[in-house]
Amino acid sequence: MMNGVFLTLEGPEGSGKSSHTAALAAALRAQGREVVCVREPGGTAVGEAVRAILQHNAAGEAPCPETETLLYAASRAQLVRCAIRPALQRGCCVIADRFLDSSMAYQGYGRGFGVDRVLAANELAVDGAMPDLTLLLDVPADVGLARIRRRNRERGAAPDRMEREDAAFHGRVRQGYLELARRWPERIRVIDSTPPFDAVCAAIRAAVEPLLKARKGAGDAGG
Repeated sequence: MMNGVFLTLEGPEGSGKSSHTAALAAALRAQGREVVCVREPGGTAVGEAVRAILQHNAAGEAPCPETETLLYAASRAQLVRCAIRPALQRGCCVIADRFLDSSMAYQGYGRGFGVDRVLAANELAVDGAMPDLTLLLDVPADVGLARIRRRNRERGAAPDRMEREDAAFHGRVRQGYLELARRWPERIRVIDSTPPFDAVCAAIRAAVEPLLKARKGAGDAGG
């Protein structure tokens, strides 16, 4: 029995997932909640090694699309067992910067493998540990990529392997995410990520609060 709450932030490149993950975590900690933040790929020593391969070709060669899909699943399996599930069992609020929906959008739609094939490849990895609520930060592909280019210039960083994909790929990813939201509306809440940062933060908190209140009420009733 999981006692915590599992939240994920998803979206195409430049949608603000990492910044909003940090902002949401700070807001929940200010309420006295214990929060654990994780990211994909990564979040564990094994996952970070996989991240280097996936994002920066650390193995010395680019993974083929099939290998890419399975490496994401492998990183996810480690993250679920070593970080997510233990934190949920302690009653924490877990916030993940990407999770299974990323594979469905990027590999299922972007690479053209299809959602059901990606789900099958991840069945063992996830082992039933699905988010209670997914916040899909939606932004047009061209807007998100412009944000990424500006961020990379400011940091003096080169684009990673996914950021270097063409506009058509990123367009498929964005449309794929929206299809996922239509397929699982009870879990995925679409948040427009084009307004100013504070407005998006407020929309995220408004989406999360009913779930947290419901869980708190159920915990009080059970206690």
